[in-house]
Amino acid sequence: MATSTTRRLAIFLGLALVMGVTRIHPSLLHHALWDASWGVFFLAGFWLRGQGRWAFPLLMAEAVLADYLVITGQGIDFWSHYCVSPAYWFLAPSYGALWLGGSWLAKRQQGLNLRTLGLAVAALLVAEGLCYLISNGSFYWISASVPAPRNLAAWFANLGDWYLPFLAGTAAYVALGAALHALATQLSRAAQHGGQTQH
Repeated sequence: MATSTTRRLAIFLGLALVMGVTRIHPSLLHHALWDASWGVFFLAGFWLRGQGRWAFPLLMAEAVLADYLVITGQGIDFWSHYCVSPAYWFLAPSYGALWLGGSWLAKRQQGLNLRTLGLAVAALLVAEGLCYLISNGSFYWISASVPAPRNLAAWFANLGDWYLPFLAGTAAYVALGAALHALATQLSRAAQHGGQTQH
């Protein structure tokens, strides 16, 4: 879909705006359901495949900046916040898994059909699952915010407590993006067909 520099830039700015608006709200800092970050990275991987050298780092920088503004805006030192620990930097591979999932889908999708839908569901489940496993696991095992003693049973229980809300929030944004993609594709086809019939 993203064939021109202008279109890629417009897509990037739109995704960055959605992530910024939803992430910068203080109540969303703790990964509440409607933070769009996870969905944005999956959609960015799909729409901006091949642009990861600039788009991924810029989106990561925006995510960190949004967290910094929210935390310091509450009068809290960024490095002393509950969510910021050595595990915080595992957000890069976590979001990278989402980007790669979207990119994998973009390479294999063949238009608007059931096969593409099945691939989209599979790609999202795997990418979101890896993202969740990395982010949750790093926070549980590395962050000082999690009280000791730590064990696998407690971690698995924690995984189960949060998995469905994360999946539902991510899936909602990806579904919205998919609907916009389908609409844009249909409008583009209609415009091309209309232009051909006029000649």
